[in-house]
Amino acid sequence: MTSAPDAREVREGIRKLFGTDGIRGQANRFPVTPEIALQVGKAMAHVFHAAGHGSKRVVIGKDTRLSGYMLETALTSGLVSMGMDVFLVGPIPTPGVAHLTRSMNATVGIMLTASHNPFDDNGIKIFDANGYKLSDEIEGQIEKLVISQEIGSEHIRSDNLGKAFRIDDARGRYIEFAKSTISNQSLTGLKIVLDCANGASYLIGPWIFKELGADVIKVAAAPDGYNINNGCGALYPEHISALVQEHHADVGIAFDGDADRVLFCDADGTPVDGDRILAMCALDFKQRDKLARDTLVVTTMSNLGLHDAMRANGIRTVTTKVGDRYVIERMRSEGYNLGGEKAGHLVFMDYVTTGDGIISALQVLKLMQQSGKPLSDLAACMDEYPQKLVSVEVREKKPLGELVETSRAIRECEEALGSRGRVIVRYSGTEPKIRLLVEAGDEGTVDTWMVRLTEVVEEEIGA
Repeated sequence: MTSAPDAREVREGIRKLFGTDGIRGQANRFPVTPEIALQVGKAMAHVFHAAGHGSKRVVIGKDTRLSGYMLETALTSGLVSMGMDVFLVGPIPTPGVAHLTRSMNATVGIMLTASHNPFDDNGIKIFDANGYKLSDEIEGQIEKLVISQEIGSEHIRSDNLGKAFRIDDARGRYIEFAKSTISNQSLTGLKIVLDCANGASYLIGPWIFKELGADVIKVAAAPDGYNINNGCGALYPEHISALVQEHHADVGIAFDGDADRVLFCDADGTPVDGDRILAMCALDFKQRDKLARDTLVVTTMSNLGLHDAMRANGIRTVTTKVGDRYVIERMRSEGYNLGGEKAGHLVFMDYVTTGDGIISALQVLKLMQQSGKPLSDLAACMDEYPQKLVSVEVREKKPLGELVETSRAIRECEEALGSRGRVIVRYSGTEPKIRLLVEAGDEGTVDTWMVRLTEVVEEEIGA
């Protein structure tokens, strides 16, 4: 559990609210409390007014967690107390909030979600008026106001208070936008198993694919406030693998809780991760002269086989730190239009400003239809190096340089693998975990070093 900051931490500017993807934690404990949410609403209104933004509109969406009601109400109170008008759009995917923020000319968009985390977590993701996640600078301004409690609303008189509106057609707006990204390409003839993770896509996802003509077998589409990501969704690709084979479907599609992430499986039930989707889409874009600067943006977690495949086809790969925000920042700054993560955050910048599971899935299905090829054939465009990723719960997130035994084991692994493999060790930005990735030319080597590294890490900082 994250503790509230003390006076020293406030003075020194130590970040206690915002992590790598907004504010996240266990619901009703710091920092995901109604008191903090109310202050975040006030601080956002203050920061965006001070920056001279003209619109007073704020869009708030949420996934299906029970705690969403609590945070939605608190945020709305804080915002309207500062004169902002709030548009409540209900359960909708995170990229839907980014899209509606732009289309409704709002100053800011807010999504209440903890993405792939269990139901008892929640969080606050914030988008600017252009649908992009906030910069570190703006997050820092908001955080400082919240922690220092320097923001008040007494100067807003009764006749200047904001209003709250519930927008009943918000889902329909996003549905039409999503379909337009593939020019309403017919999906007739495709049978799809669709796992909605009992999350934000539970209504919108099936509607979109059905309206385009696909035969949709929907699962995990009955949220009750508690079952989001519970044995379903992108964290459990084996779920759709079994169902695809059982129903003789053409493809399986699994979203995470807020549907900004997607994973697939082919007609044989074989999982197809983000690396393979990026590879096949990059090759298609290049063939059609649609790949900006002949470049694909990926993270350090992407398989070396992806880099090999792109190099062989005249496509440059640019690598960023882990996190879709870093992929998007690089794409924006250097003018690229395709990028993403192995874990399924895929960014088609010609259409969206953030990872969008539904629009990514539509791009894949369009490619299948237009090429006449099954997903298995399209995904065979790269050879994958054996790779294993393990997460270990930790007592505390000590700087890696201070972990003597872990650092020694990492060096030994790197020396043994040489240029034909790699090891990546990093802390999760949203959970008390450390991620260990080992990649090499054969599975035996991967397994040997993963066992060694896991043992060392568990001994030194394991929970």
